[in-house]
Amino acid sequence: MAEMKVWYDREGDMLEVIFEDAPAYMEELDEDVFERRTSEGRIIGFTVLNFSKHDRDRLTLPLTITATESL
Repeated sequence: MAEMKVWYDREGDMLEVIFEDAPAYMEELDEDVFERRTSEGRIIGFTVLNFSKHDRDRLTLPLTITATESL
């Protein structure tokens, strides 16, 4: 079963969500918002810097998440 990991670093004010542990690169979507993508382009997580300072009504993560079971 897939395991999602969520971290919030209060001191660094950073939220990170990982759907899959795999080699990836970060792609900036918006100011302080990054997708974590594999070399094939699959989104496997995201990071939000300065999380507590973002306007919650403005902060959107344009991610479509599909859960799949690993064999």
